Amino acid sequence: MNKLGIIAGSGMDIPGLKFIEDITVDSKYGAPSEGYKHFRYKDTDLYFLRRHGVKHEIPPHKINYRANIDGFRKLGVEAVVTVSAAGGINGSLCPGDIAVTSNAIDFTYGRNSTYFDDMEVFHIDITEPFCPSLRRGILYSAAEAGVTIFDGGVYLCTNGPRLETAAEITAYSKLGADFVGMTLFPECALARELGICFANISVITNYAAGISDRKLTSDEVVDIMGKASERVNSIVHKIMDNPFTPECDCRDSLKGTKITNG
Repeated sequence: MNKLGIIAGSGMDIPGLKFIEDITVDSKYGAPSEGYKHFRYKDTDLYFLRRHGVKHEIPPHKINYRANIDGFRKLGVEAVVTVSAAGGINGSLCPGDIAVTSNAIDFTYGRNSTYFDDMEVFHIDITEPFCPSLRRGILYSAAEAGVTIFDGGVYLCTNGPRLETAAEITAYSKLGADFVGMTLFPECALARELGICFANISVITNYAAGISDRKLTSDEVVDIMGKASERVNSIVHKIMDNPFTPECDCRDSLKGTKITNG
C-alpha cells in the first residue's frame, strides 16, 4: 500500500475517495495546522492536510511547517505533493494555468526552517529542491488526465502575509522567478531533511503586482483556485492510479551532510 501526502490550501477538497478517519498527530515541534484526513483510493492511502487550517486562520508566516512535515513522517508517508496558489510573473503564464515547479528562491525570514538546530548541524543539498521522480509522475498523471500543465517554473517564496510591490516583482523577474507565493519554504527543505520525496503544483491565480493594471484581491485568488480544483483533483487521482516508485536520492538526503563532530 502506497502512502501519499497532499498539502493544499483551505479551499481544496479531493472528491471520489473513501474517507477512513481523521488523525491527530503529536509532534515535538508542536501542533500541525489541523488533523490529517486519511483517505483510501485503490492501493493508495492518502493523507490530506490544509496548511492554513480549516478556516484559513493561519497566515503563511505562522504556519508550523516543521510539525506539518514531521506529521507526514510519523504517518509513514513517502511522498508529498503540495498545491499552492501563485502570482504569475512570467508573461507566458496566465491566471488558471497550472505548473509543476522546477526550482525555487527563498525570500522568507523568521521561520523555523530546519530540524537540525540543536546539537547537530546538517547542510543538505537542495540544488534541485523537488524530487525528479515525483515531478515526472505528476507530469505523466496530468497527461493521462488530459490536463494541460507547464513543465517547470521558478517559484519565489516571500514571507507574507502582504502581497508584493510592483518594484519587488520587477526585481524578482530579473532574478529569474516565474511566479511568486508564500508557502513553499521551508516546506520543501524540511521534507528533504526527512528524506521525503516532495514536489509542488502551482496554480497561477492572478498576475503579480505591476504585471497588469488590475488591483490584486484575495477574492480573485479564491475564485481562480476554485475553478482550477477540478483539474488538480483529476491529476491527483491519476497519481494514485500510478503507484509511485522512487528513482531518486531523496531518502539519502542526509548522507555526507553532517558537519557536527562526534
